[in-house]
Amino acid sequence: MTFEKLAVDPNSKARAGKITTDHGTIETPIFMPVGTRATVKGVHQRELKEEINPDIILGNTYHLYLRPGTDILEKAGGLHKFMNWDRNILTDSGGFQVYSLSANRKIKENGVKFKSHIDGSTHLFTPEGVMDIQRKIGADIIMAFDECTPYPCDYRYAKRSMHMTHRWLDRCVKRINETDPLYGHNQTLFPIVQGSTYKDLREQSAEYIANVGAEGNAIGGLSVGEPDEEMYAMTDHVNSILPEDKPRYLMGVGTPINLLENIALGVDMFDCVMPTRNARNGMLFTANGFINIKNKKWEDDFSAIDENAYTWVDTAYSKAYLRHLFSVKELLGLQIASIHNLGFYLWLMREARQKIIDGTFRTWKDQMVKNMNTRL
Repeated sequence: MTFEKLAVDPNSKARAGKITTDHGTIETPIFMPVGTRATVKGVHQRELKEEINPDIILGNTYHLYLRPGTDILEKAGGLHKFMNWDRNILTDSGGFQVYSLSANRKIKENGVKFKSHIDGSTHLFTPEGVMDIQRKIGADIIMAFDECTPYPCDYRYAKRSMHMTHRWLDRCVKRINETDPLYGHNQTLFPIVQGSTYKDLREQSAEYIANVGAEGNAIGGLSVGEPDEEMYAMTDHVNSILPEDKPRYLMGVGTPINLLENIALGVDMFDCVMPTRNARNGMLFTANGFINIKNKKWEDDFSAIDENAYTWVDTAYSKAYLRHLFSVKELLGLQIASIHNLGFYLWLMREARQKIIDGTFRTWKDQMVKNMNTRL
C-alpha cells in the first residue's frame, strides 16, 4: 500500500491524498460504508458501486467469523469474491464488538473470551487468531486487535488497557510477518491509538503507534459517548504526533459535521453505521440540514427527496412517497433512505476533497457545518 499527500488546505490541517492498494485507488478524505456482515444494509452491490461509488467499504471480523465463518469465506476465495466486490475492503478487528459485549466477555492478557450474541457459544479472540481470521477474510486493510475502552473510563483502567493494546499490537505485527496473504493480493495492517480521553495517554499511545512504522494508522476509542469537543481535542493531539506521510483513520465516526471537523484536523478515513442506521429510522441527511421523513409535514410534499441528486433515488421519488413507504413499513423506504444517505456522505467527501485542492476548504466547511445543523 502507498499513500500520496496531494494537497493541504492553507487554513486548516485538512489533506487531500491518494491511497493505492492491489484493489485500486482510494481518494482521501474517504468515508467507508459499513458492510458489517458482507453487505451494506439495504443496498445492492450494483447500486453501491454505480450510485454511491465508494473506493472502499468496511467488513467486520467478529460478525464474519461467526457467520458465514472463515471456512466458507476461504472456499469462496475470500470476502471480495464472496460478496462480488472488486474494490477495496477494510476489516475491523472485532475489538469494538467485543467491547460492546461487556456482559458476555472476559479480557485477559492472552486475549478475549466471549460468548456469541447468536447462540451463546464460547470463543477466544487472541491477537494471533484475529490476524489469521483477517487473512482468511482477505481484506486489503486489516486492523490490529485492541481493547476499546468505554466512556467515561477510569484513568488507571485506561492506562492498563492502552499498554495491553500495545502488547497485543506487537503480537499482531509478529503474526502478520510470519504469515502470507491467501488470495494473491497484499494486506496492510493498521495499528490503533487508544488512551480514552486522557491527553497524556493518547500522546504515549500515538508515539508508540508511530514508532511501529506501519503504512497507515488508526485512532480508536472515540465516538463512544464522549462530547464532540473531547473527540476533536484528542484527534487533534494524536494527529500532531502521527506521521504526516501516512493515512489516518478515525474509527466509528460519525455525523456529517463530525466528518468535516475531523477532516479539518487532518483525518483521512472514516466509517460509521450512522448513514444507514439513521436512514432506517427515517432520518435523511442533506446539505441544507436533516429531515425526519416520518413527520406529517412531508405527507403532501411532492418535491424530490433531494434536488441535489446525489443518487438516482433522490429525484426518482418524492418526499411524500418516501414518507408513505415509512408509514406503511415497506422495505423499499429503508432502501431508498439508505441509498440517499450513503450517496450524500460520499458526495460530502468528494466535495471536501475538491475544496482542499482548491484551497477553500475552511470557508466551505464552516458554512456547511451551519447548514447541516438545521432541522428541516
